[in-house]
Amino acid sequence: MRAIVERLKYNGLFVKMFVIMVVSIITVTILTSWVTIRMSERLFMNTFSITNSKVITQIKTNFESFNYAVITAANNVLQSGSIKGFLTQGDSGTIATNKTYYTAIQLMKQYQANLDAYDVGMTITGTNGRSYTSDNTVWPIPKNQLRAHPITINTNAEPKRVMYQFSGGTPGSLNPVIVATKALYDRTTGTLYGDLYIAIRETAFKRFYTNFTSDGNDVVIIDRSGVIVSSNRDDLIGKLNVGLLSYAKEIDEGGLQYKNASVMGGEYVLLAEYLPTYDFFLINLVDKKTALKQLVNTRAVALICAAIVLVALLIVFVISKRLTRSLSLLVRQMSNVTKKNFHNYINVKGSFEVKELGHAYNYMLDELNDYVKRLVETQREQHNAELAALQMQINPHFLYNTLASIKILVQQGSKEKASETINSLISLLQNTIGNVSETVTVSDEIENLKHYVFINHMRYGERIKVSYFVAPDCMDVRVPKLILQPFMENAFFHAFNDKPDGYIYVLVSAEAGALLCEIVDNGSGIEGLSDNGKLPNPKGGRQLFSGIGIRNVHDRIVLLYGQAYGVEIDSKPGEGTKVRIRMPLL
Repeated sequence: MRAIVERLKYNGLFVKMFVIMVVSIITVTILTSWVTIRMSERLFMNTFSITNSKVITQIKTNFESFNYAVITAANNVLQSGSIKGFLTQGDSGTIATNKTYYTAIQLMKQYQANLDAYDVGMTITGTNGRSYTSDNTVWPIPKNQLRAHPITINTNAEPKRVMYQFSGGTPGSLNPVIVATKALYDRTTGTLYGDLYIAIRETAFKRFYTNFTSDGNDVVIIDRSGVIVSSNRDDLIGKLNVGLLSYAKEIDEGGLQYKNASVMGGEYVLLAEYLPTYDFFLINLVDKKTALKQLVNTRAVALICAAIVLVALLIVFVISKRLTRSLSLLVRQMSNVTKKNFHNYINVKGSFEVKELGHAYNYMLDELNDYVKRLVETQREQHNAELAALQMQINPHFLYNTLASIKILVQQGSKEKASETINSLISLLQNTIGNVSETVTVSDEIENLKHYVFINHMRYGERIKVSYFVAPDCMDVRVPKLILQPFMENAFFHAFNDKPDGYIYVLVSAEAGALLCEIVDNGSGIEGLSDNGKLPNPKGGRQLFSGIGIRNVHDRIVLLYGQAYGVEIDSKPGEGTKVRIRMPLL
């Protein structure tokens, strides 16, 4: 696995070119196939819509034939005086009444015979309470419920037309029916005397179109309220589908040949025809997925595309490999130049372009080596000059004020304190005037810091307490001179301007293989310090003793030991400041 990774690393250009070509070839192949399939789909849908339009016309003819038989039966019932008498006369028990009853039943059986081909049940009811049903099993609704039934109410509201309405069945019957109804009325006076009901089971109703359906090619009959009254798919019957109704209206009103739509969780092609005599919409649902599966052999298309892609990739692989071989060899040789070692020159060979690159690279190494040599020499000289300048930066005000304090002590007769102050000043001067580039032990640096603190206590009093906590195993660790004094000085003269007293802690310990020096105070803190601990002022603050600013301390540590070491400051206004100095354990 590692060998493969290494090989890829040195052939990056080839890999990139090959990947780009692979993506391009696959994209072109997919897009071409997609466009071809889409064009085939469009052609198929146009052809299919024409064919299915003819099918819908045939289905519509079947519905019209049934409607004609229903209207004929309705007109015969409406024109029959015997049936009118049967539905309007009272029960007198006379022979004439019985004859009327008998005649009406015989006529109904005769009219029923004209509809036997459709397996329907005929029912008549009259205002006198009489009724007759040819087949009570088709629509087994109790006669006493018919008067208040919504179907009857709708029929009587429009007595001059034959209405087709859907009934989901009655309690105990799960068979839905379509009921053709006609109000029976006196054409002279317009008085209603009864109602005619011709009920056909949905299973018989769907025979008008079942022969024209197939897998993925469904028919739905939907009324104006959006209820599906019939379909070859039994799971849809009786359900409300307003979306399907709106598509049917859009096709009918817009004169559209067909419409692509997302309905019932699938993608369909919709053809629709309005049946005015039924007040229904005849909808043909064509499942695009099923239909196109028969049109396009997806597996064959995929295999052909895969073959084209493989052949193209083989050709691209051979050509790209030959073009990038010389560059890959050059990259492999150049990668042998190790970090910070600029003397590994490469062997120049290959094509003209690669040779020119190789010569330019070797020339660059020559120039780079010469530049690094001069840069190192310049930095060494600059470093020595900076350290020499630092050791001369003794603030004259500090000397003047310290000597003035000693003079006052002598005048007051405090010779011992004056002597101790002079000794501390001498130690400070010796440590500062000496070679600043030298290192001292932590114990010597702490001792020098104590001299500085002692002088300040003599000058300003002991309102600021200083405590030292140094780990015993760190006493002999060597550090640069004057590494702690600038931060102690900063704490003395800037941290307690707003406070009458306070404390400063000096802590030295070893942590994770490094020397950690901390100077902590409970003073006023530093305003505007960033959260990442960066030093607040690149120039450093005003220093009263040595002039060596806190930024100089950080720069000296980085210059001597590298970027992994240096100074960080954590401070919150009103809570104090913590300075962390990190150096190697030497």
